[in-house]
Amino acid sequence: MSGRATGGFRPWKLRFGRLFRDRASSSRVLRLFLRLARRPLLPALRLWRRNIQLRVVAATLLISLAVVLALGFVVIAQVSRGLLEAKEEAAQSQAAGGFAVAQEKANAPATVDGPDATDNKVGRDASTWMNSLVKQLASGGQSAFEVVALGAGTGDEALPGTQGVKGARASGNVDPTASVPLGLRRAVNHATGAFKTFSEIRYTSGDGAKEPEPALVIGKRLSDINGDPYDLYYLFPLTQEEESLNLIKVTIVTAGLFVVVLLCGIAWLVVRQVVTPVRMAAGIAERLSAGRLQERMKVTGEDDIARLGEAFNKMAQNLQNKIQQLEELSRMQRRFVSDVSHELRTPLTTVRMAADVIHDARVDFDPITARSAELLAGQLDRFESLLADLLEISRFDAGAAALEAEPIDLRDVVRRVIDGAEPLAEHKGTRIRVLGDTQPVIAEADARRVERVLRNLVVNAVEHGEGRDVVVRLASAGGAVAVAVRDYGVGLKPGEATRVFNRFWRADPARARTTGGTGLGLSIAVEDARLHGGWLQAWGEPGGGSQFRLTLPRTADEPLRGSPIPLEPEDSRANRARAAAEAQARAAGIASERTPADAGDRSSIPPRSPVAGAMPVPADPTALPGNGARVVARPADQAQQEDRADGR
Repeated sequence: MSGRATGGFRPWKLRFGRLFRDRASSSRVLRLFLRLARRPLLPALRLWRRNIQLRVVAATLLISLAVVLALGFVVIAQVSRGLLEAKEEAAQSQAAGGFAVAQEKANAPATVDGPDATDNKVGRDASTWMNSLVKQLASGGQSAFEVVALGAGTGDEALPGTQGVKGARASGNVDPTASVPLGLRRAVNHATGAFKTFSEIRYTSGDGAKEPEPALVIGKRLSDINGDPYDLYYLFPLTQEEESLNLIKVTIVTAGLFVVVLLCGIAWLVVRQVVTPVRMAAGIAERLSAGRLQERMKVTGEDDIARLGEAFNKMAQNLQNKIQQLEELSRMQRRFVSDVSHELRTPLTTVRMAADVIHDARVDFDPITARSAELLAGQLDRFESLLADLLEISRFDAGAAALEAEPIDLRDVVRRVIDGAEPLAEHKGTRIRVLGDTQPVIAEADARRVERVLRNLVVNAVEHGEGRDVVVRLASAGGAVAVAVRDYGVGLKPGEATRVFNRFWRADPARARTTGGTGLGLSIAVEDARLHGGWLQAWGEPGGGSQFRLTLPRTADEPLRGSPIPLEPEDSRANRARAAAEAQARAAGIASERTPADAGDRSSIPPRSPVAGAMPVPADPTALPGNGARVVARPADQAQQEDRADGR
């Protein structure tokens, strides 16, 4: 049974897979077609987005075209209604007179002789009389109308029981049965009075036959000379009205197109007068941003555009003055820092020599004087470091820092940094561990600057790690390399990750500097990272430690799109809670597999665990230090539980 079920399922699965592949291939073809169709439109779309004058003229064209079309429809409707109403009034008047004349001739008394012998009843039958009537009535129209006489009934036959006119008669080669609509015949046959409708006059076929033309048809039931009923119709052609309406349409269309073109030209000229100064201002603003501060707008007139140009020129002048003042102030500041740093070296060297002599002879001093000699030597060391850092900062501020990049293995730099920090780590009771150093981590960088950055990070981690391990992780992926320094000390409070790279900033002002730092280490480190085109970022959580990550491009001048090491470490509280939840979900899935006997084929898919060192797909949004750094708040109850677990 199961074998049959499997055999029946497999063809359906194959068909479904083939259908899925066909749909996938068709979707790829559709995407390729859309891409090819969109490619020629890209220049036009780019021009549409960037040219405000084109958009205004196009909008004016569309709006004016819509207005002209609406007005044209209204005017044509009004004119056509007026022409038809005038035609109907004239036609009804003419037809009423014709109906009266026809009925009067039918009711005239019989005479034997006289001048009207052709109209007498004597010696005439109804057919001859009807032919004469149609001819006589049509002769008064002079091609203004045609006359049709039909026998009573819906066709050309007479009504049953009547001896009236049989057959149809018409003037001017008009086809009587085709020209008079059947609906009008029925209306005339079933009611009294005159009826009208719009139709076409159709002529009999033959050489020189006319084309059908629109007409107004008016009909009425009358009686012939014998008192039998017949239908008399007047057909009024609407050719002149149609020609007049066509002429009006052509005139409106021509005038409308002329008005639309004129409005577009006016809009183009008006917008040009406004857009041209704006474009000039945009170009001058771009040149100002490029450093050409002497650029100014040409101002003519006294209108609003001229006032805008004057205001723009005043703004540019004030901006130039302010920038020059700031440049002069910055130049004076850099000169002052550089001069002070250089001038202090000579007295500092003298003081250093004297302090070394005093420090070497401290064994002969009393304890208080000996301790003072040691403090003097330590503070002189810090003073020398501060002068060196100030000189380095002044080089960065002046833009004189040069990068001497060459291919280096970051593992060697990390080993030198750890060897230099080992005495401080032993004094603090901290162990420094290195991860990811099994493979070479090569990058084009300045070894001296990278070593200075890592030394600052490692020494800070040891100083603030409270005797716990410090982990240095190296990784390389794609076009980037990274070194992360993780400590498990006091961590960072919310908001401190954005200020940790500021000059002379300290997380705890009351905390003593046991290593004699100057407060400029991280500021210089951030400038070194920027000089490489890299990132230096910080993450931390209160009581859970912190992590500083240095990301550098593998080759010089290569833009960074991500980092091979996540900024938030895997052992953070959030990641540990997520891993615990996944473990519980996995355990619940395994238990649900083992509990029911018939659920053996419904095993749950285990959640995907995070991959360490994976290159993130989206680009890292932190191009400046501090941006994107995250500080996780620590709940009080969770902090107490962790403190108890750690035995604190």
